[in-house]
Amino acid sequence: MLKLEKNEHVAHVTLNRPEKRNAMTMDFFYEMADLFRQLDKDDSVRVIVVKGAGDHFTSGLDLADAQKTFGQDKWASAREKIRIKIKELQDGMNWVEKCRKPVIAAVHGYCIGGGIDLMSASDIRLAAKGTVFSIRETRIGIIADVGTLQRLPYIIGHGRFRELALTGRDFTAEEALDMGLITHLCQDRDALYEKADELAGEIVDLPPLAVQGTKEVINYSRDNGIYPGLDYVAQKNASAVISEDIIEAVTAFLEKRKPVFKGN
Repeated sequence: MLKLEKNEHVAHVTLNRPEKRNAMTMDFFYEMADLFRQLDKDDSVRVIVVKGAGDHFTSGLDLADAQKTFGQDKWASAREKIRIKIKELQDGMNWVEKCRKPVIAAVHGYCIGGGIDLMSASDIRLAAKGTVFSIRETRIGIIADVGTLQRLPYIIGHGRFRELALTGRDFTAEEALDMGLITHLCQDRDALYEKADELAGEIVDLPPLAVQGTKEVINYSRDNGIYPGLDYVAQKNASAVISEDIIEAVTAFLEKRKPVFKGN
């Protein structure tokens, strides 16, 4: 259900099942993992924009499809298979975060359940006015299990996060902006995509290895702490301190022109 388009170092990934409000099937998570692995290796791609086709970003998990997968078998062997399946589904969102290229999530309409998982794994989050958000899982008797509970507290803080996760209530785009879930609230979908492309363009113009290294250091420091993070960034910069892009940055500054970075 994914559509990929590339334009001048920007990859646009579209959730493309509009007739079902881009509900996420089991296959969707495998597609995400495969696609973001490919984009991670693709040197022509410097930034990724994720959006939804039709009137909504996503209504979350396709419950009918999930029912076929998880069924009603109560034997221990079946439960172990479910645990393994969940771990596989988690990889779909993990690869959004692990991909070295910055990911911009541009959401509109419904952003429910798995949509919050996808936003939480992204680096920059934008929304159009009228977007409806919800960590909906508690309202349907399950625990969010592909990343929201692990990532979102680092983005918006535990106070509001716990309220939203435990109540499963809907919240507005204005609330999302106020709590820091999104950094820009756009007038409509056209303005949303224009802003996403504007930010993508800013990133594309920067040295790609510096941008990718910054994302890696941010994630490493979050997961390992301040001092391990400082050691890691020292190693990263030591390996990159003499590069073609750094020389180009200095040369362009002295020549008073826009630099052209190649990722070398």
